[in-house]
Amino acid sequence: MLIGNAEETAFKILIVDDNISILRAVESALQREAYVVHTAVSGEEALSVISRTGLPHLAIIDLNMPGMDGFELCEAIHDFSDLPIIMLTAIDDEETVVFGLDRYAEDYIVKPFRAAELVARVRRVLRRMGDFAYTLEPVIKVDDNLQVDFPNRKAFVQKRPVQLTPTEAKLLYILMRNAGRTVTNGFLLRRVWPMDDAFEDRLHTHIYRLRRKIEMSPKDPHYIISDWGTGYSFLAQPEA
Repeated sequence: MLIGNAEETAFKILIVDDNISILRAVESALQREAYVVHTAVSGEEALSVISRTGLPHLAIIDLNMPGMDGFELCEAIHDFSDLPIIMLTAIDDEETVVFGLDRYAEDYIVKPFRAAELVARVRRVLRRMGDFAYTLEPVIKVDDNLQVDFPNRKAFVQKRPVQLTPTEAKLLYILMRNAGRTVTNGFLLRRVWPMDDAFEDRLHTHIYRLRRKIEMSPKDPHYIISDWGTGYSFLAQPEA
């Protein structure tokens, strides 16, 4: 469900909560700030919304939902992206909060909440994570030779479908979100393997494999550029 008439450059936010009154309250608070808002009452519906409308810039997710719970939804989303997530839930025990922040979330808000504080936290996360450099659509067009369907973990290279692994999709998402800017090796390691002591050799291996899938000439890459000793950058979006 799409609410609002924001411009294409407006941030898109997905709210997932089975409590309709809370869902509408959050929706209204964000709509007043000119965000484009999508809503879902279950994890399953949230994945359907993402598949149909494309990834949002940010998701606000309840934990205690019937069927797929909030953590399962976060895991499913992070199977194909590094989407920033705010958890909004009544669960406030220390173990759950720490796990949520370590594994999935940029912020964790306990219900009941103040709408103005929620909006401020949304703004803070979006400022820190930044806009997505390419237009967020179900299939994101980089150029005529490369399009990416994150929910289905597919790249289309000269219209030929190529399946991406979860790690490759997450790396590509992070690099495309920051297109035109160098993303450090350390940042990529922390975002892709938040619970592991991963080393740069592991990162370089996955970048090598990703290049072999999406580059016309992997040895002379056009999309994923090395900044030797620092990190990687993705092709900047051409100015209109």
